Amino acid sequence: MTPHSRIGLVFVIKCLAMMMMMIVSAAESPPQPPFSCDSSSPTPPPYPFCNITLPISNRAHDVVSRLTLDEKVLQLVNGAPGIPRLGISAYEWWSEALHGVSRHGKGVRFNGTITASTMFPQVILTAASFDSRLWYRIGQAIGREARAMYNEGQAKGLTFWAPNINVLRDPRWGRGQETPGEDPLVVGDYSVSYVRGIQGDSFEGGKIDPNADHLQASACCKHFIANDLDNWKTANRYNFDANITQQDLADTYLPPFQKCVQQGKASGIMCAYNRVNGLPNCADYNLLTKTAREAWGFKGYIASDCDAVAIMHDVQGYSKLPEDAVASVLKAGMDVNCGSYLKKYTKSAVEQKKVTEAEIDRALENLFTIRMRLGLFNGNPKTGIYGNLGRDQVCSKEHQDLALEAARNGIVLMKNSANVLPLSKTDTTSIAVIGPNANVTQTLLGNYEGEACRNITVLQALEKYVKNTRYHQGCVDSVNCTSIAVDDAVRVAKAVDRVILVMGLDQSQEREKLDRVQLVLPGKQAALVSAVARAAKKPVLLVLLCGGPVDVSFAKDDAKIGSILWAGYPGEAGGVALAEIIFGDHNPGGRLPMTWYPEEFANVPMTDMGMRPDPSSGYPGRTYRFYNGKTVFEFGYGLSYSTHSYKFVSRIPNKIQLSGIGTDLCEEAKFTVVVGVENHGRASNHTVLLFAKWDDKESSGHFIKQLAGFRRVSLGDGERGEVEFIVKPCEHFGRANKDGLMVLEEGSRSLVVGDQEYNIDIVVL
Repeated sequence: MTPHSRIGLVFVIKCLAMMMMMIVSAAESPPQPPFSCDSSSPTPPPYPFCNITLPISNRAHDVVSRLTLDEKVLQLVNGAPGIPRLGISAYEWWSEALHGVSRHGKGVRFNGTITASTMFPQVILTAASFDSRLWYRIGQAIGREARAMYNEGQAKGLTFWAPNINVLRDPRWGRGQETPGEDPLVVGDYSVSYVRGIQGDSFEGGKIDPNADHLQASACCKHFIANDLDNWKTANRYNFDANITQQDLADTYLPPFQKCVQQGKASGIMCAYNRVNGLPNCADYNLLTKTAREAWGFKGYIASDCDAVAIMHDVQGYSKLPEDAVASVLKAGMDVNCGSYLKKYTKSAVEQKKVTEAEIDRALENLFTIRMRLGLFNGNPKTGIYGNLGRDQVCSKEHQDLALEAARNGIVLMKNSANVLPLSKTDTTSIAVIGPNANVTQTLLGNYEGEACRNITVLQALEKYVKNTRYHQGCVDSVNCTSIAVDDAVRVAKAVDRVILVMGLDQSQEREKLDRVQLVLPGKQAALVSAVARAAKKPVLLVLLCGGPVDVSFAKDDAKIGSILWAGYPGEAGGVALAEIIFGDHNPGGRLPMTWYPEEFANVPMTDMGMRPDPSSGYPGRTYRFYNGKTVFEFGYGLSYSTHSYKFVSRIPNKIQLSGIGTDLCEEAKFTVVVGVENHGRASNHTVLLFAKWDDKESSGHFIKQLAGFRRVSLGDGERGEVEFIVKPCEHFGRANKDGLMVLEEGSRSLVVGDQEYNIDIVVL
């Protein structure tokens, strides 16, 4: 070999070695987040849409003006491809974060350096805390984890399709677990807190400039509107036409969305599958444009629920041709299609002159505006204001502690005969934990879950308190419980001091696309509970894991069942929270955010959207505000290991005179109510609910009562405190008339907190 050959061989070997090092280095370094306008390249993009000194509206207009029609069409669906010639990255609009960054949707993956995210309680249980600051902190934590996953290259988008703020109208709804419950005030306030948290706003709001690039992540109010039936008998969310009065729209269905937009400043809305009074939501110009954008001032993007445009043609028969469906939604104000329908048919709709390119441009400017508000057209996001958020933010101790706090504060004590709870740590030497939900982790999470940071079952958490713990599943086939091992379960129960039954539902009973047809415990669960209770030495404890309510009247009335705890789907820390409450390390203070109806309510058609009762047909109405039937447990119900008393301590007017409902008049009429609260027992976090109540005289469509305010207060042993409410007579004592207009009628009202009631006369001049 000649010297030149040796030199050449050495050079080749060195090159190969360098290439191998580069490959190894690339494999070891985390993937970069997708972004546009790479300012670090040798030739930075010269386009105005990359100029961060220009207003975002100008930049969004500029980028859209540079696209061909074919490129525009491809940007109208959730999986928007990159545009290499302009240095624009691909973007995925569909990510989920209902109660933690989720594995559902297409925008997030858990197969990188981040393999899990904090799983907070399912929303229905979080709502039971009645603590808006807690709701905000959860949203804030989710937003941080979402941005961290994006920065680590494990997310293709930062638009998260949450919160679900459809009012829980019917207890059988499979997705009721996702909602903050049945009260529009609570649902609306939850939406505001969650949205402000996830988007990076302050708790009070006003920190995020809608014209600036400071969004931490984007929240989306869904499902707009009246999407609270999934699959019940012959009706499903695709074919259902919700017949709703203007009165019910005005005071039940619309208010949470108005709050989410106006106070929360949500940057997204999702239009729902169903029709309302014959018109598909995504094709409703009055709803999307006249109401949301013009009346409420919505600044953001509007997405369809997945394949909602397709079903307008394929299922509902509303649109004769696919191009008609495309034209309908773009003209109504929708911006992006979850699915492929707009990708397939928008160009032909333009060619057939059913939709104009200007209408497409309007939608695209809304979409690019959101991406720019997220800072994704400012170069590498790691150099932006959220660039410091990385994997250390995900599953952090702070967030896991918050998940535990949320579970503790949401769990509701519904029965505690003879103060069975809390159990004594010293006197309880052996326990039996029985039931299909006792030794499972997935059930704790509910739906739209992610990969949890930690998985501890109820059984494992209880074992830390009592070494001599025995376990039996009880139901042979999980919560379906078509077969029970009664003899074995009874044998286990007889051998211990205390028995804890962990029963309820899971996603096989209630979920998206599955509504319940009954309100009792599935299969032979009730028979198992009763048999074990009869055999046990002492009254047993019943724990219910479920989203929607169940009729457990048998347990409520059974003296052998000493206590009942409802734990919803309490998230990754739910097992620990339950054990802490059962053994007295935490005092339960949650309140039910929904009515628990008796089994006979299942005879009411789920398709009846009316909120108010109809005496002529025997229809009992819905939710605590209107329902006139019997209940198992009422909205707002919840016990504590302590007792509390209340007193109105501020001066309250006994007569309010108004000449009508107007902005200025209503603002002048509001007044402050201060309620004194005294804790007569052990330290507790306590929920104070203030209701506005109507008199008993017949009136056309008034409320029985409605929530006027809620506060969470922490009080030590024997401590007194005060909580303050702002009462707005027009809002809290008014109602919608049949035309959907808010009216204030003369008559007697009262403010109610606990057993205290204060009467107020309304005089309309």
